[in-house]
This record gives sequence, C-alpha cells and structure tokens, in this order.
Amino acid sequence: MTLRKRSPRSILKSLRVVRVDACAVRDLIERHHYLRSVPSVTRACFGVYLGDELVGAAVFTQGARNAHRLLQGAAPHHVLTLARFWMADGLPPNNESRVLGVILRELARDGRYKLVVSFADPAVGHRGIVYRASSWAFWGTTEPERSLIIDGKVTHPRTASERYGSNSVAHLRRTGLTVVVRHTPPKFRFLYLLDRSWAWRLRGRPQPYPKRGGRSPPTRPTPTNENGLCRAATPHRPGKK
Repeated sequence: MTLRKRSPRSILKSLRVVRVDACAVRDLIERHHYLRSVPSVTRACFGVYLGDELVGAAVFTQGARNAHRLLQGAAPHHVLTLARFWMADGLPPNNESRVLGVILRELARDGRYKLVVSFADPAVGHRGIVYRASSWAFWGTTEPERSLIIDGKVTHPRTASERYGSNSVAHLRRTGLTVVVRHTPPKFRFLYLLDRSWAWRLRGRPQPYPKRGGRSPPTRPTPTNENGLCRAATPHRPGKK
C-alpha cells in the first residue's frame, strides 16, 4: 500500500466503502484476519478501497445463535453479527471507526436490519476500542465457548456443521480432517442499534465499557421489568467515524 505524501485527512476522505460479494474479500480476510477464515454463510460484505487497492473488509453474518432474543419480538433476520473486520496497517488513525460508520449507516438505510452485534476477544488482546470510539453499547460478556481448529483454521461449531454436516470431532476426524478443540474464555459483547424505533425492545441495559488494561468490570445482572425488557436505557447512538 503506497500512501505517498498525502495528509491523513485526505487519505481518510479517499477511502471508498463498497458492498461486495464474499469472494471479493475472502483472500484478504484469510491472509490478514487473526481467525484466517470467512464464515461459510454471509449476509452482507463490504470492501474498503484506496484507489483500486483493497485495504479493508467487513463481513456480516446472521449472527450468534439466539442473538435476536436481545430484541423483544425480533426474528433472526433482524439481527446481524459483525463477524470479521480488518483494516490495513499504515492507514491514518480513526480509519476503523470512520469506515464502520459508513457501513452502519448503509445498513440502517437498507431497512431490513434492526441491530448489529459484535464481539471482542480479550484472549487475543482485543478490548473493543473501535466500538467504544464509535459509541456502540457494551452489553456484558458471553459465556465461555468451544471452537474447533480444522486443518489449521479456527472454525465455529455451527460453521463446521454447515460445512461438513456435523461438528462432532470424532466424525470430522474420520473424514480425514485434522481437528483440535479449543475452549475460549468469555468475549466482550457490543451492540449497535440500527433502528431507533426498536430501542424499547432491547433486553437488559448497557454496562460500563471494559477498562483499558487491568481487569474488566464484572458482568452483573441488569434490572429489567417483568418481561425482561429495559424501559429507558438504549445503546449510545454512534457519531460519525
């Protein structure tokens, strides 16, 4: 990536965000993202270009199982999960939040989706700084989970089922695949509400952001009404990134 002698502001303004097919960003994600894989089923993909060069990508899937239950009355297709996001090193500061802002505004205009969920994995040093910078709401932590490393690639058990017909380790090994089971600690969960009119449907309340360094705040039960809904609290609305 050649930036020449351009100002950071000029570079940020030159970034183009384009909706693309998964195949357009697959190689970039598999080479540079720490998970080294693209989910087998995607709902929306975006490429980020500087001139003709692909310098970033975002991949959205239908989401974590039961993620739609964060919204009363929602169906699975109302909620997206930001499953992969990567931007090239060497771009000016704030490029991630700026690009995410463009993408989220595009998804909001689409009208089909009401909520985006994303996760940060502290086990690999991710604490969700980009989400904090763009005013997502911190919604606690996930339960510990199991992932599979299949032929060297980290694969969610659900993705393994879709791809190979089963996520049974014994079955996968019988087919000749090399499979290692990895148990992962809880991840930080962040929400971005695309449709403000659905704010009253949110279950639970936002929590203090994870601290930068040191221990993260404990996840406490959040007070809700008899239906498990939060009456007043809503995720922060993102500003321009």
